[in-house]
Amino acid sequence: MRLTSLLFLLAAFSSLPCSAPSARAQAAAGENIIVTGEQVGSAYGAPTAFSRSRFSNLTNAYVLPPGAVYAGLIYEGDALHFNRPQHVFTQEVEIGLPYRFNVAIENSAEWFRGTSQDRNFSVEARYAFADWGKIPLNPTLFVEYKFGLGDILHDEGPPAPLAGGEAQAFLAMHKPLPDAYEIRLLLSEDISDKLEWALNCFFEQEVGGDLGREYGFAQSLVMPIFAGKSDTSVKSSDSKGVAEAKVSRNEWLKIGVETQLTLFTDKGIRSTPSPRWILGPTIAWKPSRNTRIDVSPLFGMTADAPKASVFVVVSYLFGPGGEAHEGEAPASTRNR
Repeated sequence: MRLTSLLFLLAAFSSLPCSAPSARAQAAAGENIIVTGEQVGSAYGAPTAFSRSRFSNLTNAYVLPPGAVYAGLIYEGDALHFNRPQHVFTQEVEIGLPYRFNVAIENSAEWFRGTSQDRNFSVEARYAFADWGKIPLNPTLFVEYKFGLGDILHDEGPPAPLAGGEAQAFLAMHKPLPDAYEIRLLLSEDISDKLEWALNCFFEQEVGGDLGREYGFAQSLVMPIFAGKSDTSVKSSDSKGVAEAKVSRNEWLKIGVETQLTLFTDKGIRSTPSPRWILGPTIAWKPSRNTRIDVSPLFGMTADAPKASVFVVVSYLFGPGGEAHEGEAPASTRNR
């Protein structure tokens, strides 16, 4: 009797379906898995280099991921042809919002010929028209309004024939800096994972004073020369198999070139704009996972440009991406 019962149990056990482990494996394979490393997460599928607010010292690109916060300290030193050097320090904070929006504030301080002052305060907004890769060159609209806080410390061009010299005359007159607004079109692209490019077209108009106007473009082209493994990878599985896409690289050191052409006019010289063209190398170094230092020594290529302009940006990025987490898959892997 015991032998009969044992045989019955073995037969019953062997008739049970054996597909449960296979079903669990298929369900697991169908899930999207995102493994995030040391850098910030992707902004709507963009590589990390285009998810930082500031692409280089002269250019911005695309937008921040939702919830990310970018904080930067910017130095610009200009060796002027007709005056002593000018030094400007700017503090910048930008926040990534949903639906490809960013907002930011900036405050600039200036030092010139022994005079230091708060120069201006500005508010900014940025909007990307689509997720990364959906529109060629990933166009992004940037608008900014600047509130003038200080005085005009020197003229934009050669010294005027004023008593006591141009610089002393401007310091004595205490002409207030006017408010201004600026509009930019930001274009950017990752070229074959080997080159990173950004172009900014800009138009700035003062709303008071001599109605100064600046328009032109800035362009940057950089190349990672030391890159580690992918810091974010996405795997997805369906009936066609398993697909994997890279979001970004650990770019610890990058070198490149950047340039800016600015045409300046005011209400008295609208027909004869003053061209200011600067050109030179740029280098970016990431000493830690969220910190970056950019340095650009640029040189004047036209008579009205500064003899040299040196830019240094120290930035820190807070927000999603510092630890492993799940998030939105890049555009290249969605809806497969």
